[in-house]
Amino acid sequence: MTEGLPGAAAVGAELARLGRADLHIHSAASDGVAGIDEILRYVQEATDLDVIAISDHERIDAALAGQAMAASRGYRFEVVVGEEVTTRGGHLLGLFLSRPIPPLRSLRWSIAAIHEQGGLAIPAHPLAPVPGSISARSLRSLLLDADPAVHPDGIEAFNPTTVGRRWHHRVVAFAAEHGLATLGNSDAHLPWHIGQGMTRFEGRNATDLRSAVEARATTWEGAYYPPMAQVGIFGRQVRKYARDVRDEVRGKLKRDGTGRDLGYPGGRRRPARYEGDVQP
Repeated sequence: MTEGLPGAAAVGAELARLGRADLHIHSAASDGVAGIDEILRYVQEATDLDVIAISDHERIDAALAGQAMAASRGYRFEVVVGEEVTTRGGHLLGLFLSRPIPPLRSLRWSIAAIHEQGGLAIPAHPLAPVPGSISARSLRSLLLDADPAVHPDGIEAFNPTTVGRRWHHRVVAFAAEHGLATLGNSDAHLPWHIGQGMTRFEGRNATDLRSAVEARATTWEGAYYPPMAQVGIFGRQVRKYARDVRDEVRGKLKRDGTGRDLGYPGGRRRPARYEGDVQP
């Protein structure tokens, strides 16, 4: 019996050395409720994450701002530029992007477009029979395609939302069957949900993370959101959307070149543009 104890300790020590990443975080630029400053401060002060990705729907401007702000402040973690792309086959995370990926194209086209700019393509909350979730049939078809440019680079094996909870075991089995890198993410829309799911990898920075994904050497961990947590998120989102509409209408009526707050310095200007870090 005692022989198992050193092994357990060794496993614990090995996990402690692994890096931590959360690569599915939404900001106020899409359907998150927090600005980039609040997100970055939370990650710096309240988590032990080494890498995060801002992965807003159909845009990367807030992610680019977040990357620049984290670097200018000397934060201990790195920010990867991501996007949650709405394809005709479901939602797809693009990571390590330099340009936004247009929405509503085919899943095959979208993966190839991510790879064309040197990014990684990860199906988000997949295999559930709901809109926005990529099906097992679609993924199998891509994995069997002769063109490696349309192969996904891994799969979001742990997503702590209601959809992720129900279909988690199916996704894990699918990843094992096809030898895919497994990632865990929070799909956070509130700052204090960041890190609820995470990807573990050998190393501490974004370059190490990318190498681990490509080597299929990542793993995941996390805890599911309480059953009613997403109801509370929805209420906050509704209030945010109301403010967004008010600010857009006000800016147009005043013709003052402003609109809704996209959550970063310069994010209220039209056209929006990052204007450099301004710390309160």
